[in-house]
Amino acid sequence: MFDHARAAVEAALAAGATYADARYVEARDEQIEVLNGTVEQLDRGEAAGVGVRALVGSSWGFFGTHDLSPAALKSAGSRATEIAKASAVVPGKPSPLADVPVVEADYETPYAEAPLEVPISEKVDLLIAVTAAMQEVKEIRLARASLGAWDTHKWFVSSQGHRIHQHIVETGGGFDATALGDGETHRRSYPQSFGQFETGGFEVVRRWDFLGNAPRIADEAAALLTAADCPEGEMTLILEASQLALQIHESVGHAIELDRILGWEAAFAGTSHLELAKLGSHRYGSELMNITADATLRGALGTFGFDDEGTPAQRVPIVDRGRWVGVLSGRDSAAIAGLPPGGMVRADGYARLPMVRMTNVGLLPGDSSLEEMIADTERGVFMSTNRSWSIDDKRLNFQFGCEIGWEIRNGKLGRMVKNPTYTGITPRFWAQLDRLGGQDEWVHWGTPNCGKGQPMQVAHTGHSASPGRFAEVRVGVKG
Repeated sequence: MFDHARAAVEAALAAGATYADARYVEARDEQIEVLNGTVEQLDRGEAAGVGVRALVGSSWGFFGTHDLSPAALKSAGSRATEIAKASAVVPGKPSPLADVPVVEADYETPYAEAPLEVPISEKVDLLIAVTAAMQEVKEIRLARASLGAWDTHKWFVSSQGHRIHQHIVETGGGFDATALGDGETHRRSYPQSFGQFETGGFEVVRRWDFLGNAPRIADEAAALLTAADCPEGEMTLILEASQLALQIHESVGHAIELDRILGWEAAFAGTSHLELAKLGSHRYGSELMNITADATLRGALGTFGFDDEGTPAQRVPIVDRGRWVGVLSGRDSAAIAGLPPGGMVRADGYARLPMVRMTNVGLLPGDSSLEEMIADTERGVFMSTNRSWSIDDKRLNFQFGCEIGWEIRNGKLGRMVKNPTYTGITPRFWAQLDRLGGQDEWVHWGTPNCGKGQPMQVAHTGHSASPGRFAEVRVGVKG
């Protein structure tokens, strides 16, 4: 397999590239979905091919092919160099690639049960049982459950001497219940609105106990039909951990991508309000805000051994006690910024150019708990599970909606409320963080659908979080 990648690299160098690398990728995936007891989707896919990058001056060229014949691999390498040369007609700022260790290595995701080897019948039976349990509640009109798995091998070769093989296994799923009432519908999801995905085998699904949680989720969806509206005004906001994870993703993760900060990338998620000159001094949030990008966390969805440039997985400080100290970078962007490369460059398959992506961008736990936060709150709302989100192209002004909320009065969790929303401005919002759940409530939430780039690439990212409390946040926004 290394030979396929090596052939493309050698062809790129022969055509005039100053540096080249290539990935031979074999990827398998499986997606299953059941709606109201009926199988709606049962797909298995396979893909294999080589993607080669070539560097000429400061300009990249890329070419991908599924044809593994010697002639096609040679052509892929030379065409990548031709594209780089064409890009170099309008040269960028010259800069060498930041140094990384040149290694020969092998990495495999720790897992117990290979997800693609678990019988399909067992998976379908589980999903049917979950939807049936939700449909026991008469208000539930749509009961949906799904599972997904990816099994990916990568062989990476560079002109500097890298030879790296990785085997990445990712598994997860989720379910939701939609209740229909008089002119309105409400949905409740588990474990979070996108499902929960992790690196690991089918043991991930078993651990989250879908069938055991299905009745509660259905009951909550039905109860929302008669719940009160979310109160309006400025008050204390407590976010359940998966909602806080999405808050991290949108208002921190995309903003700290160095290609956005440098102005290289603006598709989908826009640019960034951060300025590189303020790295180390910009106040991002309160003293409780400690964020890392850690691709070494066992079980988290953004975990691997090496990124798609051959940079080792590592733990990079991003926000230290509220101060912005780090970025998500690749070898080229890190060199321009004068920073060590963080190992955050990945591609969506062999046929896509690797780009800066989130790894596991997470908020380190505090020393409180959800129970203590509620007990110490006079007036507020506890919100859980994302329903909608909107944020501007600089990652500053945002509004989030959640599936469900509960009022807090005098330290007690009170009545359920529907359509809870909150809004804020990124650094001001994070400055209002005044309590944070501890290690026991810290979860590596997975986001399997992060979009970026043109053509669009989908990345699997992780966001560790525990419940958090924010002072004087505007909630109940209707428009």
